[in-house]
Amino acid sequence: MNGTTALPPWLPTAPCTPGRCTAHPDDPVSGPVPGRGPGRDSGPHPGAGLPRAVARLTAGTGTVLLGVLLAPAAALLPPAARLALVRRWTRTVVRAFGVRVRYGGNPVATGPLLVVANHVSWLDVPLLAAVLPARMVAKAEVRRWPVLGVLAALGGTLFIDRDRLRALPGTVRAMAGVLAGGGRVAVFPEGSTWCGRERGRFRPAAFQAALEAGCAVQPVRIDYRPADAAAYVGDDPLGASLWRVVTTRHLTAEVRLADPLPSGRHPDRRALAAAAQRAVAHRTAFPWAVPQRAAASDSANLSPLSVHQRTRPRPAAASSSRTPS
Repeated sequence: MNGTTALPPWLPTAPCTPGRCTAHPDDPVSGPVPGRGPGRDSGPHPGAGLPRAVARLTAGTGTVLLGVLLAPAAALLPPAARLALVRRWTRTVVRAFGVRVRYGGNPVATGPLLVVANHVSWLDVPLLAAVLPARMVAKAEVRRWPVLGVLAALGGTLFIDRDRLRALPGTVRAMAGVLAGGGRVAVFPEGSTWCGRERGRFRPAAFQAALEAGCAVQPVRIDYRPADAAAYVGDDPLGASLWRVVTTRHLTAEVRLADPLPSGRHPDRRALAAAAQRAVAHRTAFPWAVPQRAAASDSANLSPLSVHQRTRPRPAAASSSRTPS
């Protein structure tokens, strides 16, 4: 996403473009959430106003920079305290940009887990980290992003060079190693951002890591209202996306955690990917609440500078070296 150069033919691409997906006077497509009647999030959304937008942009970027500056000091805290601090920080980042968040479902408290979600926006990453801290899988270009690239590297992100198909098995092996060591990995298996009105197919490669580690898969569905305001698609500049977010009034993110999928119940990665995609596509009514105690026992899996899990040296199965996209 977000590049003007020609992409290799094997990479997943979305038909979503900034011109088609980021004009958001209203949100007529998403429809009501099951179990919830229409409210102020279902109609027209006037702008937040210039003073409020500037205040949000200042607060959001300031909170991100503060996290980068305090990361070395946070590394000196006990693991449980560091976990609580960074989870609170990720929630604060999203809220500072003017986004209200609603969580539904029950997160898995312990053990290895492959977290998979649909991909709409750069906001997806802190939203997931606030409830299910994990080592993210991201494209290599993210490492070069101002500020956010540094933060991703400090957080133990597993970077993948999407232009090199031969690099994929190595990434799958790295994911399997984290999972086999008892940690969590979060990935967006659509391979690209989509506008939220449409979704892509879950690519099966990442699910091979769950099969090799014998761990469960946690499907997560992320929705935004209005849907187009948060979409970060095509060659949309990051600055334009940030401004669109802070100028949108009543922007709400809804994060639904479906029931985990035991990997052993599916014969191969394609079947597991299809099951996860069905779980994400299904719209289910949840009792909405921000899970204050989610993942409270994850402290043993923290990496030195973040809430992300530590990789322990434990070999993964060799079959990942043969894993195609």
